Amino acid sequence: LIRSDGNNDELIELAENTAFDIACGHTFVIFMRNAFPINFLPRIKAVPEVCRIFCATANPVQGVVAETELGRGVMGVIDGFMPKGIEEEAHKKARHKFLRDIGYKR
Repeated sequence: LIRSDGNNDELIELAENTAFDIACGHTFVIFMRNAFPINFLPRIKAVPEVCRIFCATANPVQGVVAETELGRGVMGVIDGFMPKGIEEEAHKKARHKFLRDIGYKR
């Protein structure tokens, strides 16, 4: 059975449906709104039952799933798109500012 919890009915349903579509045991899905995943990673990593985090992103994601006679398992994820180029100085400044704005870097 897929278990769920949360504080937003829409996001709970989205997580439930995504977990159902992934159809792999011992996995969990978190959706959040108006928050940055990177700010929650330390707390999630601190949960003893968490062995691996495949991604924490606002990018589109596709899962890579394998199936055997025993069941299904997540092998990895495709996180976002292919690079469009090489970061320039203006991009670096914007990225650093953004990380400071969300409280991830000083």
